[in-house]
Amino acid sequence: MKKGKLNRRVTLLRPGIVEDKYGDPVEGFAPLRQVWAAVRPAPGTERLASAENAANAPTVIEIAWSPLVADLNPRDRVEYPVGSGRQFDIKSVVEIGRREGLQIAAIGRAEA
Repeated sequence: MKKGKLNRRVTLLRPGIVEDKYGDPVEGFAPLRQVWAAVRPAPGTERLASAENAANAPTVIEIAWSPLVADLNPRDRVEYPVGSGRQFDIKSVVEIGRREGLQIAAIGRAEA
């Protein structure tokens, strides 16, 4: 995997206990790690003009493999852009090469 194509920052999120706006512990998604990534629309998907459909567009996210992200799975989520609050549900994670990278198939979550 060429490191030059990893030109976006994403935050990997894992289910856990987080604080709500009142400081109380609640179940949610806590940051696992911030990594460099390549982010692009999934191949073969039509780009729709409707903002509602675009928010849920399938997306492919590629990151470098490391022991810290090797156990990434569909229970986790991805935030992109970093700090935006926009989250993607992970549908699958496939290893690229031999511990070269991870390819994440994700779907944008509709805002509640």
